[in-house]
Amino acid sequence: MLELMELLRADPDDQGLRTAALLRRSRPFDKELQIAGLVHRLERLLRLSDGTVTVGVAAESIRPLLGERVARLVRLQSPDRPAGADVGHHDGYSDGDDAEAVATLCQARDSAAAAGLDAGVLEDWQPLLELVAAGSCRAASPGNALDPLGPPKGPKGSRGSSVPDGAW
Repeated sequence: MLELMELLRADPDDQGLRTAALLRRSRPFDKELQIAGLVHRLERLLRLSDGTVTVGVAAESIRPLLGERVARLVRLQSPDRPAGADVGHHDGYSDGDDAEAVATLCQARDSAAAAGLDAGVLEDWQPLLELVAAGSCRAASPGNALDPLGPPKGPKGSRGSSVPDGAW
């Protein structure tokens, strides 16, 4: 989480912060969409060893921490996404499952680029990032339908982190 916060601080014009603030106003109950708006510019902040970066790399880098839906929204909203890319079924979803959310994210992204909106500070978003990350970890763990904290400690499952080492 600390590495993600450091990357987000590197956004020179706070467009991710402004996008998330616009989404908080228009879709207050869709926390994953708001977080996708906050992190949607990661492709510009990450660099591969050869200096290139793709939205796919950015989406995959946040998947372990923020979950399938946030990663998918980040991937699908990219204006650099090749036509026809990611069409069909991925992660058990079709692209149409979140078509409205992607359209809303794109609209907020474009509005945030032009707006002089005061979006607050990044630290205000850390509790929501942690909430979405915790929900993602629980959702990725099978058997959590009845117990939101997961299975009891013991040989069949511990309550340790399901986020791999080195993932944010």
